[in-house]
Amino acid sequence: MAHVPASERRPQLVQAAIDLMAREGVAAGSTRAIAAELGVAQATVHYTFGTKKDLYRAVIEQLTAEFIGSVRAVSPGDGPFGEQVRTLVHALWESTTGEDGRCMLLTEFAALAMRDPDLQEIMRALQYETEGTAAEMITALARVHDLRLAVPAEEIAVHFLSGFNGLTDRYLSLRAPGERPGPDTLRALDVLVATTVGLCLAAPADV
Repeated sequence: MAHVPASERRPQLVQAAIDLMAREGVAAGSTRAIAAELGVAQATVHYTFGTKKDLYRAVIEQLTAEFIGSVRAVSPGDGPFGEQVRTLVHALWESTTGEDGRCMLLTEFAALAMRDPDLQEIMRALQYETEGTAAEMITALARVHDLRLAVPAEEIAVHFLSGFNGLTDRYLSLRAPGERPGPDTLRALDVLVATTVGLCLAAPADV
């Protein structure tokens, strides 16, 4: 096989790891299995990443970049502030709960991080990046509407993502293969949108 520069091999291995783990879970992502997925020697994986932590970090960073990129690419439309928030939230939902298994990977990594200090460090960075992106998008949308947020965007982002992650975990845990979200899930999602918009527009008495 012709020599492939490390700059090209690295993204190939990351993609192979994602494809394998999305199908079979994080536990299946051994260096041997990832090498077999791409059709290279196991030593190539070790040479490219050095440690499994480096590989996991690269996988999580790629998943995060794809996830955030897909949300940023969505136009909120030209409606009222609340409707634009709803459009963005539903786009986020579609990206998160898709059938390709990638969101499940991040959920698996989050669970593993509870007992793994190395993974915890990686997932902590992911959490802060996600919260920062959400706060940035809320701020930008408020600016378009010449709206002064009643609560700091960072606090709104934490509130929203806490509820959103809970709904996502519930849906992914309860759904059957190929099942679409039912009316109860969609209602819960709209309640979360409403409370988030309400937090943007008017601070509760105890805040």
